[in-house]
Formats: sequence, C-alpha cells, structure tokens
Amino acid sequence: MEPSVDKQLELLLRGVEAVYSGQELGDRLRSAAAEGRGLRVKLGMDPTAPDIHLGHTVVMRKMRQFQDLGHKAILIIGDYTARIGDPSGQSVTRPVLTAEQIKSNAQTYFNQAGKILDTNTEKLEVRYNSEWLAELSFADVLRLMSQMTVARMLERDSFQKRYKAGAPIGVHEFLYPLMQGYDSVCIEADVELGGTDQTFNNLVGRQLQVNAGQKPQIVVIMPILVGLDGSEKMSKSKGNYIGVTDEPNDMFGKVMSIPDTLMDNYFTLLTDEPREQIDRLTDAAQTHPRRGKAELGRRIVSSFYGAQAAEAAADEFDRVFTEHKAPTEMPEVLVAGDAVSIVDLIVAAGFAKSNGEARRLVKQNAVSIDDEKVSQEDAQVTPKDGQVLRVGKRRFGRIKVGTVRSPNP
Repeated sequence: MEPSVDKQLELLLRGVEAVYSGQELGDRLRSAAAEGRGLRVKLGMDPTAPDIHLGHTVVMRKMRQFQDLGHKAILIIGDYTARIGDPSGQSVTRPVLTAEQIKSNAQTYFNQAGKILDTNTEKLEVRYNSEWLAELSFADVLRLMSQMTVARMLERDSFQKRYKAGAPIGVHEFLYPLMQGYDSVCIEADVELGGTDQTFNNLVGRQLQVNAGQKPQIVVIMPILVGLDGSEKMSKSKGNYIGVTDEPNDMFGKVMSIPDTLMDNYFTLLTDEPREQIDRLTDAAQTHPRRGKAELGRRIVSSFYGAQAAEAAADEFDRVFTEHKAPTEMPEVLVAGDAVSIVDLIVAAGFAKSNGEARRLVKQNAVSIDDEKVSQEDAQVTPKDGQVLRVGKRRFGRIKVGTVRSPNP
C-alpha cells in the first residue's frame, strides 16, 4: 500500500532547508496519486570534476526517497551546461572544459550515482541536456534570454560581489540559469532538487515553466554538507571531503575525524536513522561522542559497502587507534637495503610530496618506524624487511627491501 500523502511529506521534507512550496508539493502528490502516476523528479549534475563526494549525495539521497515512494527520478547529466560551468558561489569565471573531459566525467558521475540511486529503468531516466540545448537556434536563444532581466540576474550574490569588485563576468554566465531552467521545461519536471547554492537556478526553472504554459516545478532545497574541517562546505579543492569511492577503512576513519558538532547534521542528511535515535546518539549525556560517531561511521560505510565491510572498518579503526597496532593491510614501500635519510624514505613512500613537507612531518613528531619516533630531520635509517613506517595518524607502509629500478631517463 502506498504511504499516505502526509507520510510521504514527512519523509520528503526531512532535513530540507527550504521548499517552494510545501503546500504545492502536497497538492501535487495528491493529484498524481489520483491520476495513478508518479511525479517526475529532476536532479541536474554538471560533470565538471571526475568524482563525487558525500556532499553530492545529500540531494541524491533525497531523490532516492522519491524513487522509493514510487516517483520517477530524472537525472540530467549537464554535458552542455558544463561547457559554461555553474557560476553559483564562484568568484571567478570557470575554465572551459573540453568535450573529452566532460564525456569522461559524465560516465564517472553516472557510475557513482548508481551507488545511491535505484538505476532500474522504471525508476530512473537519464538524460543529457545536449539533447535539446544543442538543437537551439540563435533565435531560440534570444527568445530564452528575453525571459530574464539583467537586474534579476544581478540579484545573485556571486554576480553582485564580482560586479562590485570589478571582477569579470562573462555574458555567457548569464545563460547558465536559463539553460538549467530550460531543462525543466523540456522534461516537464514536477519537482527539482538542489542544494542551497542552486536556489536561484531552480526558481528560474519555475518561471520558465509558467511562461511555457506548464505547472511550475516544486523546488526542494537541501542544506550544504559541511566538510571534515567543520567550517566550510565539503569540497575536493579544500581537501575536507569523503569520496563515495573511498575505501571502507578510509571512509570510516574520516567520519571518526569530524567535529562532534557535525554528527547531527551527518546523521540527518546521510542516513535513514529515525529522529529519536539521532537525538540519543548525538546527546553526550546518553551516548559517548566516540561511540555515537562510530555508529555514524558504520551506517555511512554500510550504505556503500554493506554491513560486513562496515564492521570490519570499525574493528580496524579500533585496532589502529585504540589498541595502537599497525593495520592488517598496508601498502608496500620498496627500498634498497642501504642507509637512507628519513626525509627521502618518507618521500619515496609517497607520504610527502616534497622534502620540505617531509621535514615538517619529522619536526611535528609525526614519523615513526616500528613505533619508535624519528625526531631528527637529518636522521639516517637502514631499512629492514617488514618494518612499519608510520607518518601521521593514518599513513602506514610496510618496508620491503629489494632492487629499486630507476625511472627511464
């Protein structure tokens, strides 16, 4: 039996930042049920980078909830809008990607989105917006542009700031929200999902649909997931992210590193945990923060790799960080048997990108061999088979003495 509209709304509005509007969503759900159809729920993704992280999955999880309630997910791969790049939150014009980069990124996005969405063709429709945007004539583009004023476009915070600072704004960037909005017209979206940075773009879609004689889409806005640093939004460029393809141990370890204050946010946006359970797990008076965070890590890892992998990751974390033992598995560091400087060894293991970074790690007392600290940056060590090199909290390597081949000149 299909859940009642009230039950659907309770689930669909969980964790939502804003909705335009809740009344419309309820009405649309009722009319769709009366007509015996599901809603068409749109999510657009521009393949401007090769991978996605947990921040991207917040809106995907909301789309999955719509799917599980019997609605149709429409995933728009923005292979055409990616040529411009979304100006939302940008202080500079984005660089133009090549067609090859966009194609490669698009395939990766689709593969990774499949970790969250139901990819059954009855539940998911995948479209590329080049299908309709590439077919527009210049006259069509002019008609599209006539539906937006410059004053309205400059309402965007990012454009306002750049305009006042005298920073360049490409005219083509004004086209981006119109192109994204036109996607909604072409697929006749009932609902569009987005993060808070997409509010302007999504609302443009509503207006274009009205202009085209369609019912305006309901816009459901999700919060931006805060990154591991606890202050800025999750981003690969800031290095504060958890990737959806991270290995279970890495994923669990990163979750354990988040500030306690983020636990409620992560539980709400990244798990299906009931509200009363979240309150219990995030209340230090009822649950120790470390235990609550471990439960969060198990749930997140389990959603990508299954319960068994999640338990193994939790056990491995305890082994390394509670029992202070070396990991059961670690990369091999191949070195010659001769004496070598600790700095060169760290760089050779790939645990530092430069000698300067390696020296800083030694000065910070972050380097050890078989649990013995190496505190002198000019120290010489003679590697032995099986020794464990540790740099920082999470980087381990097992030394293997052998012949090291020089790179080809």
